[in-house]
Amino acid sequence: MRTHRTLGSLLIRTALPSEATAIAELHTRARATYYPDGLPQDGFDWPARWRGAIERPDGHVLCAVRDGHLVGIASFRTAENDPADTVTLFQFHVDPDHWRTGIGADLHAACVEEWQADGKRTATLDVHVDNERAQAFYARQGWARDRDPVAGEHHVTLGFTVSTGE
Repeated sequence: MRTHRTLGSLLIRTALPSEATAIAELHTRARATYYPDGLPQDGFDWPARWRGAIERPDGHVLCAVRDGHLVGIASFRTAENDPADTVTLFQFHVDPDHWRTGIGADLHAACVEEWQADGKRTATLDVHVDNERAQAFYARQGWARDRDPVAGEHHVTLGFTVSTGE
């Protein structure tokens, strides 16, 4: 995993297991913005889940850090039973206090760099059906709906073609 430096004081790098609690807190703050009735109590130990994602040998968790503060996170890997050239973006969050500052675009570009380096050709993700802000962000990055959700579904599936970087 490479360290990515982007504009200004933003550093994008591999997450450390010791950051799992801070990552879980950012994850919770970001998710809370698109649940109109408040975050559902899912019963997950999110710090433990993030630590597991960071320590997975087949996964990647990137952190965006500005001025020493965690401001963004992305977690991706090839999902079980998926083709080797496909990657799933499982989590992608920017701290709400830092939205519309370019962090999301820089973090996304770092993900794409990793996917290119790893030989990925396609990427997928699920985004909450009510999270129109995120859907608009992904559309600006080149993602498109694979299909429209059916009644009762809580997520929309998006697809992305990973360029060869040439």
